[in-house]
Amino acid sequence: MTREYQIGALWIGGALSFMEQLCLKSFLDAGQHVKLFTYGTVENIPEGVEVADANAVLPMDTAIRHTRTGSPAPQADRFRYHMLAQHDDIIWADTDAYCVRPFTTDSGHFHGWESEQHVNNGVLGLPQDSETLRQLVEFTSDEYAIPPWLPADERRKLQEAKDAGSPVGVGDQQWGAWGPRALTWFLQQTGEIRFSLPRAALYPIGFRERRIMLRPDNEADRFITPQTLSIHFYGRRIRKRLQESEGGTPDPASLIGRLLVKHGIDPAHAPLPALAPEPEPLEPEDRHGRGVVNLTDLADAAGSDRGSRKHRYTELYQMLFHPLRERPMTVALLGLDGGLGVQDPDAAPAVAEATLRMWLEYFPKAHLAAFDMGEDAPFADPRVTYTATDFEDAGALAKPLKQAPDLIIDDATHASRHQQNAFAALFPRLAPGGLYVIEDLRFQPTPLEGQGSVKTAALFQGYQETGVFDHPDAATRDALNALRADISGCFLFPAHYIKGRRDQLLVVHKR
Repeated sequence: MTREYQIGALWIGGALSFMEQLCLKSFLDAGQHVKLFTYGTVENIPEGVEVADANAVLPMDTAIRHTRTGSPAPQADRFRYHMLAQHDDIIWADTDAYCVRPFTTDSGHFHGWESEQHVNNGVLGLPQDSETLRQLVEFTSDEYAIPPWLPADERRKLQEAKDAGSPVGVGDQQWGAWGPRALTWFLQQTGEIRFSLPRAALYPIGFRERRIMLRPDNEADRFITPQTLSIHFYGRRIRKRLQESEGGTPDPASLIGRLLVKHGIDPAHAPLPALAPEPEPLEPEDRHGRGVVNLTDLADAAGSDRGSRKHRYTELYQMLFHPLRERPMTVALLGLDGGLGVQDPDAAPAVAEATLRMWLEYFPKAHLAAFDMGEDAPFADPRVTYTATDFEDAGALAKPLKQAPDLIIDDATHASRHQQNAFAALFPRLAPGGLYVIEDLRFQPTPLEGQGSVKTAALFQGYQETGVFDHPDAATRDALNALRADISGCFLFPAHYIKGRRDQLLVVHKR
C-alpha cells in the first residue's frame, strides 16, 4: 500500500503572497495535509493548512542569515533537516514548490536532481534512519564547519582563518553551503544518491529556463511530463521578475497565471510585497557641499579611468591619500597617459595633461616628479619636474629625484618588466612610511610584454604567500628580495573591489 505523507514547509517573514498561496494550495488540492511552520503570526495562509510553531523544531534564537543577501536560507536549510529527523511521516517542500501529483515514497527518500551536478533540497524526504540525514544534522550544527566539497585551496584558507581565531560562518561562505551542495555531497558519500529522482520529476524547468513560466504561451508545458511530480518556481527570482517587469502579477496566459486560475487564487487578495525603492545615484555635485576635495570627482571631471567610470581606484586612493593632501612632499608619477603613448600616441597628450592637472589640484603643496614617453611636459608648472623616458632604463628614473618621494604611482607602460625594474630601482628611494602604487596589473601591451614574462600580480601574490620573491631572472630576484626588510606590508586589490575579480592594483608600504 502506498504510504501517505504530509507536507512540511517553513515561512519566515511577513504575509504570504499569492505565489506561496498557490504552492501550498496545490498540495491541499492534491489531497495532502500541509503543515506550515512559522515563527510568529503569518497572514494570508490558505484555509486547510495546519499552522505549527517552528520553535518546536528549531528555536528562532539559532537563526542564521546569509550576510550578503540577508536571506534566511541557512536557517531554512538547517530547519528542514531537523524537521525530517523529528517526523517520520513528512516530506519537506519549499514554499515555491508546486505540486503536480501527490508526494509519496516507499523508501522514505524523496529528492531529485536539478542539474547534472547537484540534487536540490527544495523538495526533500529522508527516512529517520538515513545516514545522509544524520550527517546533515551534524554538519549544520556547527556554524563554522568547513564544507568538505570545496576545492583544497578554499578549504585551506577557511582552516587558516579558523586556526587564527577568526572562523568564517556559513552566512559568509558561498551561497547554499548548507543547501543543495551539502545534500548532494552527503548523498554521494553515503550512496543514498541512488534514490534521487531524475530532473523531470521535481525540477523539470530549471533555473536558467525559469522565465518561460511567465511567458503568455504554452512553451513551459513541454517540460511537464508524466514523470513530473513538482515544479519549482524559484520564488525569489520569479517574484522579483514579476515586480520589476510584469506589474506584480503574471499574465493570465502564462503557466503560473493559468495555475492561479486553476486553484482559484486571486493575486489581488495577496499581492507581492512592494520592492524597496531604489535610491537615486549620488551625483558628484551632491558631495561638493561637504567641503572635502574628493579624488574620484576630480578623476571623473578629468575623464580618467581611475574614477567611477571604470576602475574606481580613486575610491581607495581617497582613503589612503587624503591625510597627505596638504603636506609639502614629493609625488613621483610614472606615466601620465595610462600607457597611451604605446597604444594611441595621438590621444596621449590630452590624457597626460588632464592627469597632471588632476594631481596638481589634489596635492596643492606637493612637488610632482613626472615621467612619461612624451618629449615635452604637457604644460609648464613650477611644481612639476618632467622627465621624458621610454621606461627601459629603470636607473634613469631615480636620477631626477632630488628628494625622496613620499608617494610613487606607476601608471606607465604596464609592461611587467618595466613595473618590476622600476620598483626595484625606486622603492629604495621612497621615503620611510611612503606608499608605492602600481596600477593596471592585468593589462600588459603585447608589443612590450614579450613571451613568458612574470606578471607583477603573480610576483607579489607569491611574495604574500611565501615571503619570498621568485623570479626566473636572477638579478631581478635578488634585487627584489633585498628590499623585503623595508616592506612593512603589501596589498593586492581586485577590480571594483569585487571578490573573484582579478587583482588590478598593488599598494606597498615602506617601513
